[in-house]
Amino acid sequence: MNDRPAKSEVALFVTCLADAIRPSTAFAAARLIEACGFRVHVPDAQTCCGQPAFNSGDTATARALAERFVEAFEPYAYVVAPSGSCMGMLKTHLPHLFADDPAWLERHAALAERCYELSSFLADVADFTPEGRYAGRVTYHHGCSALRELGVRTQPERLITALSGLSYMPLAHPEACCGFGGTFCVKYADISTAIADEKVDDILATGAKTLIGGDLGCLFNIQGRLHRRGADMEVLHLAELLAGSTDTRPAEASGS
Repeated sequence: MNDRPAKSEVALFVTCLADAIRPSTAFAAARLIEACGFRVHVPDAQTCCGQPAFNSGDTATARALAERFVEAFEPYAYVVAPSGSCMGMLKTHLPHLFADDPAWLERHAALAERCYELSSFLADVADFTPEGRYAGRVTYHHGCSALRELGVRTQPERLITALSGLSYMPLAHPEACCGFGGTFCVKYADISTAIADEKVDDILATGAKTLIGGDLGCLFNIQGRLHRRGADMEVLHLAELLAGSTDTRPAEASGS
């Protein structure tokens, strides 16, 4: 195992959705981390966090990906991901894959304590206060993994409301799921769509013109329902908002 480098070193876990569909999210995250005085690295060896395989019962593939993640990221002082879902998998579910291997379990435990979802890293570690401006009414969707597995609750709203010119319109039911759930939306499409419609009703009721979120899976799912219901709403990842990347055009809606 390599010695831990200086605390200025941060490894960015890009995530599959950012890499394949919305790279602007990863670039925005890197700019924000660098603005806090850290040096950002993007390890070439990184791949999927293993969540789809894990959720589908393919523990062999998930274990192989888990080992690859540990090997790729353990040299760095911090690991940050613009996704509560991926980070929830990495911090809370990987131990199940290493339960029969004390050596790997110890390596993961040492790494997990240095892993952060983006908004938590910015607010809790870097003590970052945005200085930008965004004119408009926005609301925020809390992804289930960040909220329930990582305890990320107040950090995104603290960062959002620090922007000038912005009107924050909170959801009536901020802890309600959007219906995505990774493979859940494929296995139980009808249930997923019904949950997503309730979430969209809540979003539209705020009167906001922009939806912000910290997890691309949730955002794409909600964006799909907004598109199919004819709602005209901009959808941005929190990193894009904070980094001023609001000229980004959302990916083609593909949700339920």
